[in-house]
Parts: sequence; structure tokens; C-alpha cells
Amino acid sequence: MDPLPPITPEALTQALQAEFQQLCQQVTDAVNRAPTGHVIPHSEEPVRDLLGDFRRKVFQAALQLRIDAAEAAFSPAGRGHRPPPGEQGA
Repeated sequence: MDPLPPITPEALTQALQAEFQQLCQQVTDAVNRAPTGHVIPHSEEPVRDLLGDFRRKVFQAALQLRIDAAEAAFSPAGRGHRPPPGEQGA
């Protein structure tokens, strides 16, 4: 099996930009909803859950980018493909 091609941090950043913006909105909502004096006990668990979901999305996106790069580089003819004898030298 051929190794998957590497991805760049820029590609991952671009792929997750919308999800990151949504995460930031959800975290600020959770923190802002918490009553004064009780911010940590009322927001820590929801924020932890949001970050757990985002961690999963980051990992899935990174893997998908590598798979997509490998598929884009895939040649349907395979390695070492030679044209049929009638097409050689044409």
C-alpha cells in the first residue's frame, strides 16, 4: 500500500474555518449564558463537550484531506502502464 500524501496546516485551516467560527460562537454563548459568579460550573461542561466534538471533526477532516489527496494523485491505469503494442511510438 502506498503511503498517503501529507497535508498542509493551511489546507486543514481552510477546511475547518467555518466549523471553527461556529465553535467560537457556541463557546462564547455558553460562557455568556452562565450567571455571574457561577461561570465555570455552568459553562465548563458544555464547552468541554463542544471542544470534544470539534476535536473529532479536526481529526476526520485531516484524514479526509489525506485520502482526497491520494485519490487525486491516483492514476486509473496504475503504475508502469504501457500503451498496447499498436499504440507504441504513435
